[in-house]
Amino acid sequence: MDMLKTGKLIGQRRAQLGLTQAELAQRLGVTDKAVSKWERGKSLPDIALLNGLASQLHLSVVEILDGEQRNAADTSFRLQTVTAPMPEEYARPVMLTTDAACNTAVSPYLFGINLEHTRRCIFQGISAQLLRNRKFAGKPANRGCAMEWYAIGGQAAFGFTEPYTRHAQQGYHMTRMNECAALSVLNPAQGSAAGIGQHGIAVQEGRRYLFAAVLRTKGITALTVTLQSRSGTVYARGELAVDAADWTRYELVLTPRQGDADADICITAEQQGSVSFGALSLLPEDHFCGMRRDVIDLLRQMGVTVLRWPGGNFAGEYCWFDGLLPVDMRAPLQSHLGLETQPNSMGYDYHEIGTDEFIALCREVGAQPFITINPSWNTPEENAAWVEYCNGSPETPYGSLRAQRGSPEPYNVPFWSLGNEAGYGHMEGDNTPGGYCRIARENARKMLGASPYISLCSSGPYPNPEWAQQSARPLVDIVQLVSLHHYSREPRYAGGAPVQQEYYAALAGAAEMRQRLREMRSMLDDSLKISFDEWNVWYAWYRPSCVTDGIHAALTLHMFMEEADPCGVALVCHFEAVNEGMIIADPGVPAYLTAQGQVFAVMRRHAGGRLCHAAPDAVATVDGEGFITVTAVNASFDSEKPVDLSALGRCVEAVLYTSDTVLPPSRFKEQDVLAAAGTGSLSLPPHSLVLLRFAPDT
Repeated sequence: MDMLKTGKLIGQRRAQLGLTQAELAQRLGVTDKAVSKWERGKSLPDIALLNGLASQLHLSVVEILDGEQRNAADTSFRLQTVTAPMPEEYARPVMLTTDAACNTAVSPYLFGINLEHTRRCIFQGISAQLLRNRKFAGKPANRGCAMEWYAIGGQAAFGFTEPYTRHAQQGYHMTRMNECAALSVLNPAQGSAAGIGQHGIAVQEGRRYLFAAVLRTKGITALTVTLQSRSGTVYARGELAVDAADWTRYELVLTPRQGDADADICITAEQQGSVSFGALSLLPEDHFCGMRRDVIDLLRQMGVTVLRWPGGNFAGEYCWFDGLLPVDMRAPLQSHLGLETQPNSMGYDYHEIGTDEFIALCREVGAQPFITINPSWNTPEENAAWVEYCNGSPETPYGSLRAQRGSPEPYNVPFWSLGNEAGYGHMEGDNTPGGYCRIARENARKMLGASPYISLCSSGPYPNPEWAQQSARPLVDIVQLVSLHHYSREPRYAGGAPVQQEYYAALAGAAEMRQRLREMRSMLDDSLKISFDEWNVWYAWYRPSCVTDGIHAALTLHMFMEEADPCGVALVCHFEAVNEGMIIADPGVPAYLTAQGQVFAVMRRHAGGRLCHAAPDAVATVDGEGFITVTAVNASFDSEKPVDLSALGRCVEAVLYTSDTVLPPSRFKEQDVLAAAGTGSLSLPPHSLVLLRFAPDT
């Protein structure tokens, strides 16, 4: 971000709209001195203010970040070939200085993540839900019981019946199989227990859990709910008085007297009759909108600034209208890519997070929402309705619906992606550049009609000259961003190759990303900005995390800070934080940051600072008070790296992140090295990084 350009644009638009600095400041809840500093290029608006500022100035957030309104000039950028560093280059000494002009700011939007309904990001990840297949999707399993559940009662009969769950739209044009069912249990004998149970429930001693059941009964007026060991030791028991001919929701609180990572939950009746379960739920009582508070705390600790949702690939399987239903009623969504997007939950997503819950999460962690529409199955009118639901005033039809549901003020979602990875065979819809361009334009036109100042992102298999010419360029008048994805080769430590060789092969991905970014830039008009909205080391979701991933993340984030301004990068989102690289969130134990997550939290300290030194191994930024923040990386496998700090003044913070191994599972150990940094030089151990902060001259 060029602070002078951004400041000039803010001043110009304010004047064009007839606003004084004081009037603009009053509307945004800041001082007129703050507005003056923005316009003089002395500081940047806080990320929490950008959306409101864009709205007041009738600009998009991307235009503010870019420092100019839309124009369609041809690019003069040319590809510069970049090769991966040789191993000895990683240990090369570095001298840190701040001789640069420092007019370019590190955009906060380089520190986003994805929150896709994939694998274990939601399921047994950020979702606090403890039950599996709680809505009885799929085909019946043993004795007619639903998958993941076991039958209780030798004489009891089990079968699927008319569902409680449903889709919001009757006759919706995207149809899947076996999404909706209820599980019925017939107890033919008075006095014998009949019901259902599930193994593998992780509970903690003394923690309060909220059990809920949506059910209807015939003849049965009482249910017993227990948390117990597999051998039958009861940890908690509750009784439900039930008598419902139609679907009714019942709740009780269970507090286990003992913890167990492999407890059973059993729901039984001893009366003759039948009970139909429409949906069951077991959540910690202190959940946040159905999500784990410890995971949310880590997202906040990492300083995440953008959350891209609901996909990724899953966006092509999602219908936003379903999220307007109560969470227990939302139909499970059968995955088009069951073996890839939902392999851990039998090919179904249980829609635990809808639009309202997602926005609540964004506000809780201080991130801007970035929503991906489904252009293959939702019509342009339906996608425009989603925009109106999020951004429309209460006087609009869908804005009124949002207000009725408890949110009178618009959500003001600034970023919208027109699908995901168009042009690839795994995505449904027209995968030709011309066909996608037509669909994208139809959606964009309708969506902008609902909210004129949103920033739209087109998709494709980039970098690709054909798609650039037939899709990105023809959309330049209406779409500001173009999506780019890249996954680096994973370290194959189990394959028998030398560890050092696999380590360097994974790190080469950071240089490959730089090359792909520059190649893509060379294909686009200057007015188009890049949304690098998926990056990671491959298979981070199927293997233990390690320090190799952390060093790769450090090199990659340095690269983005270095290349964002010359390559026109407006957004960057890691794929994806929860259980896929940055946060480990296993059931029943506290979540924690991986080596990647540790690095992300460190690098986020640069956001909003003026860039004074930028290189693959070191970045230095200066904040508004004159403090210098430095991150330096030694990516060498076995050599130390000298770092000269003598030109930066008095060091007031110095934390070294080291590890004895790069093999999985591993993460960084933190060590205070302020005393050593005070001497003006440091020697970084192999595969390590350091965070430094220097006080301004007095």
